[in-house]
Amino acid sequence: MSLGHACVDVYQGAVAALVPFFVAERAYTYAAASAVVLAASLVSSVVQPLFGALTDRWAMPWLLPVSALAAGAGVAASGVGGSPALTLAAVAVSGVGVAAYHPEAARAARAAADGAGGGGGGGGNTGMGWFALGGNVGFALAPLLVAAVVGTGGLGASPLLVVPAVVGAVLCAAATRATKARVEAGPRTGAVGSDDWGSFLRLSGALVCRSIVFVGMSAFVPLYVRERTGGGDVAGTAALCVLYAGGAVGTLAGGRLADRYGRVAVVRWSYTLTVLAVAAVVLVPGPAVHLFVALTSAGLYVPFSLHVTLGQDFLPRRVGTASGVTLGLAVSVGGLAAPALGALADATSLRTALVPLVALPALGRLLLCGLREPVRPGEPVPAPLPRAAST
Repeated sequence: MSLGHACVDVYQGAVAALVPFFVAERAYTYAAASAVVLAASLVSSVVQPLFGALTDRWAMPWLLPVSALAAGAGVAASGVGGSPALTLAAVAVSGVGVAAYHPEAARAARAAADGAGGGGGGGGNTGMGWFALGGNVGFALAPLLVAAVVGTGGLGASPLLVVPAVVGAVLCAAATRATKARVEAGPRTGAVGSDDWGSFLRLSGALVCRSIVFVGMSAFVPLYVRERTGGGDVAGTAALCVLYAGGAVGTLAGGRLADRYGRVAVVRWSYTLTVLAVAAVVLVPGPAVHLFVALTSAGLYVPFSLHVTLGQDFLPRRVGTASGVTLGLAVSVGGLAAPALGALADATSLRTALVPLVALPALGRLLLCGLREPVRPGEPVPAPLPRAAST
């Protein structure tokens, strides 16, 4: 499931990586090129909860290989059609494929992770960490894949970009066969347990705060570090690499820490760390900024997979809907805030534009106050910790 996730999420990063080639070979305006990226992102994020609601009612393991192929086919076709309208249609198809994949994939991955962990969720956090890591790796590899294929053969070679989708479809089909019984027996609408919408909405609000911080840091950290350190483009690129590379370590660490200390506690610690780390990025001058970028990366990525499993357990009757929101809608909302941050930077300075990114994880931490570890149906209620340990 992790490798299949990587193959599908390649197409989330591939659209943005294709933009320079659309501008260079087809003379697209910047507005047209931006519309292509926005179309893929919005279609994927908005439609994802709808597919989640469908998978809550019916088991759809066949959707995983089909959606993987749709995601790849859309990107592969985007380089063939010449007009912006055809390109928009192609990337929209890819966005629908990505959206259709994630809710059912998250359910199947949870079933596989819980099976590997003995069914009680103890090893499930680590397993879901591996699943989330696959998506992060696929997203990060997308520019390299596009550069290798389209940079060598031009947009006419874009049909070759369908190869990861074929590989992903095969991997997903194999994984769903292995977990079919657990997935079909898993919670659907009408399952045992009650949905805790209040806790889920608070978790989603915190996730939106995390998303805005991540998008803002990704957009402005390279420029800000270059400006603050005087190290030129190399320093800025290095800072961005540190921000993304921390995702691999942070995502896996989050699962292991949650197995030991509990998911809610780890998520809270992560938001607190993010507040302090982003504040240090804004305030501390010189090369030390790279250390605080690394700490920011840890704070952002450690809770990534934990958001998904917590959301699923807060809505045990609507696991697909919870997956669609935590993996799609809430994560993508951050992109909508990027223009506002850019306008603030234009009107003031990069440093001033980063200041709101200190307050947002603090707001997310406040939303997490009082949040309790959800108990999955059939699991014993955990005994309360002693006061000192709880503190």
